[in-house]
Amino acid sequence: MAGACAWATRQLSAPPVNRRIDFNCDLGEGCGNDAAIMPFISSANIACGAHAGDDSSMRATLRLCRQFNVSAGAHPGFADRKHFGRREQPWNALDINALIGEQLRRLADIAETEGVDLHHVKPHGALYNQAARDPDLAIAVVQAVREFDEKLILVGLSGSELPKAGLGAGMRVVHEAFADRRYMADGSLAPRSQAGAVIVEHGDAVDQARTIVVQGHAITLEGKKLAMHADSICLHGDREDAAEFARLLHQALVESQISILAPDPS
Repeated sequence: MAGACAWATRQLSAPPVNRRIDFNCDLGEGCGNDAAIMPFISSANIACGAHAGDDSSMRATLRLCRQFNVSAGAHPGFADRKHFGRREQPWNALDINALIGEQLRRLADIAETEGVDLHHVKPHGALYNQAARDPDLAIAVVQAVREFDEKLILVGLSGSELPKAGLGAGMRVVHEAFADRRYMADGSLAPRSQAGAVIVEHGDAVDQARTIVVQGHAITLEGKKLAMHADSICLHGDREDAAEFARLLHQALVESQISILAPDPS
């Protein structure tokens, strides 16, 4: 199904200054950092066996969430392990419903045996980025999540089509920003293939996160100011330095008198 939609007009006027932020991380992806990252975050997005993960990794990550009082969420993606779910795919609504529903059921079944409630859903990789710009895909994702459990919080790229579709369907949504990714002028993430798209230096990533949370804007890859509201800041758990990065970002937010708390599910 076609239909790409940029959101060049999505910039927000006078975003509110946050003194509370969710700090989330994509985990259960086999990178070996999960236990070291958990003490510093408030939400975990757990790979559900498609782009990465299996029953064992899901169970281990859920147990860490319970141990560290971290909110557990599902991180469904395209079933494309070869490309880690980061290659865009053709789609139709029935396939998206099955793709997401199967992953949510798989994680939820394990979560139930571990006594952990699922808190949110955040699509992964190419599914996330395609749904951010394609309103039809965003609606299909929302329908799949709502069909499974309408009480789950939907996490999507700040100002994009995905949270817009969630709000339109009456869901609780979280606008997400990234500490370690640069943005384009239209609010989309700079493609990983583009030089400078991934922020490597800890200090630069921490500065971006703090600027988004405290000042309500990011500096784009082109050097322009982009107004942005964030309910949650994401750190990618597949970075080799993810644990140290998580510690430094947690410290910077606390020093800025920002409370790190998962979104209230009620």
